[in-house]
Amino acid sequence: MSRLNRVDACLRLLHRVASSTVTLSAQIPETHPSVVVLGTQRLGSGAVVSDTDDVALVLTVNYVVLGATRVIVTDLRGNSFEGVVAAQDFASGVAVVRVDRPTQLPRPLKPGTSVGLERGDDVFTVASVGDEERRAASGVVTSLEPIDAYWEYRLERSIASTCMTAGLGGAPLCDTAGRVVGIVSLSLGMIGRASLAIPAENYYDHADELLEHGRRVTRARRAWVGMFCSGVSDQTVVAGLIPGGPGDRCGLRVGDVVVRVDGTPVSTRAELYQSLWVHGPGEKVELAVYRDGAIATLDVESGDAEEFFA
Repeated sequence: MSRLNRVDACLRLLHRVASSTVTLSAQIPETHPSVVVLGTQRLGSGAVVSDTDDVALVLTVNYVVLGATRVIVTDLRGNSFEGVVAAQDFASGVAVVRVDRPTQLPRPLKPGTSVGLERGDDVFTVASVGDEERRAASGVVTSLEPIDAYWEYRLERSIASTCMTAGLGGAPLCDTAGRVVGIVSLSLGMIGRASLAIPAENYYDHADELLEHGRRVTRARRAWVGMFCSGVSDQTVVAGLIPGGPGDRCGLRVGDVVVRVDGTPVSTRAELYQSLWVHGPGEKVELAVYRDGAIATLDVESGDAEEFFA
């Protein structure tokens, strides 16, 4: 293939992915508990992943549509459609928006998977930057390792790449065949990686279950404290609390260093989450924290994040 033909092929692929990447505008009531962190008006990217004559499905990240009572979906041509949140997976962080009677929405992107990806493989993303404007970025896979984040979140497999965050969260990460292998969730520029994506199999492998029940019902629910955690020098520090959450109610404080869970020492954020998640919602968890030069012990009646943010 000549250089010109390769360029044409790349441009056609980018246009196809851009055409199936939409802008999401979510409206959240002021009373929803996520508003204190994420606000009432949110913008995100989404990928059209399925359509029929009656319904189209858009895959995105959960934080964009968490608590949304209305979602406006805008395509590359400026057409807007009413959408509703059809499914949310709090553990992986993906969400699905349903658009009824989508007579003009673009064709769905090809399904893919992170299974088989290797470090160094080429990937690219196309993201919304608002309304009908899109921006692309390309790079290579740098890691497929587990990753944890500050909001009681951990993925046993993630996709880190050198793709710069091209726009709003929720954009598709694609392989060189244009298949969706991930959904871009976070910018990791501060730690030497450009972006993090949630592997696409978290949706595709469980789509029937997610769409039937609105969530993953076959996976055991996890205890939830409602805290934000920072890892500092092999210590896990409480950096924030969800107002009205279990941690807030039990007397946990910002600045507490969590040293034990149920008597077992923990130092890293991953250890803290794994010790917490052996419990289910409603079970009591004993947290020992270092505070004001002494150890304080707190009994936390754990909650359920899905119910709290319903």
